[in-house]
Amino acid sequence: MKLFDVFPLFDLNIVKGEGCYVYDDKGNKYLDLYGGHAVISVGHTHPYYVEKVTDQLNKLGFYSNSVINKLQVELAGKLGEQCGYPDYHLFLINSGAEANENAIKLASFHNGRRKVLAFKKAFHGRTSVTVAVTDIPAYSAPVNRTDYTTFVPFNDIEAVKKELETKEYSSVIIEGIQGVAGIHVPDDNFLKQLRDICTETGTILILDEIQSGYGRTGKFFAHQYAGIQADLITVAKGIANGFPMAGVLINPMFKAVYGQLGTTFGGNHLGCAAAIAVLDIFKKENLIENAKTIGDYLITELKKLPKVKEVRGRGLIIGIEFDEPIKEKRSKLLFEDKIFTGATGTNVFRLLPPLCLTKEQADEFLIKFKQIL
Repeated sequence: MKLFDVFPLFDLNIVKGEGCYVYDDKGNKYLDLYGGHAVISVGHTHPYYVEKVTDQLNKLGFYSNSVINKLQVELAGKLGEQCGYPDYHLFLINSGAEANENAIKLASFHNGRRKVLAFKKAFHGRTSVTVAVTDIPAYSAPVNRTDYTTFVPFNDIEAVKKELETKEYSSVIIEGIQGVAGIHVPDDNFLKQLRDICTETGTILILDEIQSGYGRTGKFFAHQYAGIQADLITVAKGIANGFPMAGVLINPMFKAVYGQLGTTFGGNHLGCAAAIAVLDIFKKENLIENAKTIGDYLITELKKLPKVKEVRGRGLIIGIEFDEPIKEKRSKLLFEDKIFTGATGTNVFRLLPPLCLTKEQADEFLIKFKQIL
C-alpha cells in the first residue's frame, strides 16, 4: 500500500527537533519558522513538556470520557485563568475543523437558526460544515455545497449589517487573523462593531483562533486586541505543542444537552497532560510576552527590506507579500540557508515559529532573508 498523494512534499526527512530547530536524517540543522503550521508553541522537545507527557504515558494514556478525568478539569481551570475567560466552559476534541464544526452546531442548537455568515477568503476546515464556511471552492465537493452560508468581504461592516439585520443567521464565524488567505488582520473597530451587531440581532459570534490564538499574537487571543468577547472560541494547533487536540470555549449562556456533542478521543489523558504542560511553560517562561517582543521586532525590520510589498500580522504570525512568485526564494531559504518558512498563494511567505524564538534566531533569519532579496 502507498500513501494517498495529498500534499506536495519537500525531499526532506525530519527526524529530530530541539527548541526552534529541526534536524533531517542527514544531520542538517534547520531554523524552524513555521512550527509545523503554527502547532509548535513552546518549542520542539521542551524538557518539561517531554517529562510531563512521558510521566502521564507511564500512568495512563487513554480512557473513556464516560468516567471522571481530573486532568480535563485542571486544564480547563488553567486555560480559563490564562486566557481571560475564567467563567467559560471547555469542550475538548481533536482538531481545529472539529472545533469549528461543533461551535457552528452549538450556535444553531442555541438559537434554532440555520444560516451562517462567513468571510471572503476564509479557511475554517475541511469537514462537512467547516468546508461550507470556507471560501476556497476547490476544497468543496458536491456533497459539501449548501445554501446556508453567505460570504461577505472581510472588514466590511455594512455588508455584515445588511445580512444580520434579517435575523436569519445563527452565527458569524471569523478568524482572529486570516491565515491561509495570507495573514490578514481584522480592524479592531470592525470587530467591535461586529460584536455589537451580533448582540443586537441574537447572532452568535464565533472566533476561530485556531491559528491566531494561544499566545501567538502577543495576547492569548488575537481578538483581545479589539477588547471584545466572543460567544464561542475555537482553539487547536498550539494547544498541546504537537499532540492532536482542540477545544471550544463556550459562553455560560449555552446549556449542555446530553447527546448533542460527543467525542471518543477528545480530552484524553495524554492530550490533557500535554496541554497542561504548554500552559505551565507559557507562564514560567513568559512566552506570550516573548511572542509580542520578537514579533514586533521582526515586523519592524521586515518592513525596511527592499522588494517587499507588504508585511502583515501581529506577534509571531506574519505574512510577507511580494509582487512576484516566491517559490525560488523559499526553496533557497530551505535548501541552502536551512530555514523553514511557510507560504500561502504564490507570493506570500508565512512565518509561524515557536513562541520561544529568540532575537538571535530572528536576526539569523533576517540576515539570510536580506541576502535572497
